[in-house]
Amino acid sequence: MEIRYELIIYWSEDDQAFIVEVPELAGCAADGATYQEAVQNVEVVIQEWMETAKELGRPIPEPKGRLMFA
Repeated sequence: MEIRYELIIYWSEDDQAFIVEVPELAGCAADGATYQEAVQNVEVVIQEWMETAKELGRPIPEPKGRLMFA
């Protein structure tokens, strides 16, 4: 699966980890000790988010690309 959702990645001093948020998928985020690990982890979380949405009969938003407010 190719990820086409916008990812926001930043370093969290509090968590001592990279945080990755997926603004188009409510509550979808992951972390990792390295930038690459955080991105790999969020790819898994995105897949799980979409599987859960399908099971619950909820719509899965189409990726919009670059967000206006980011």
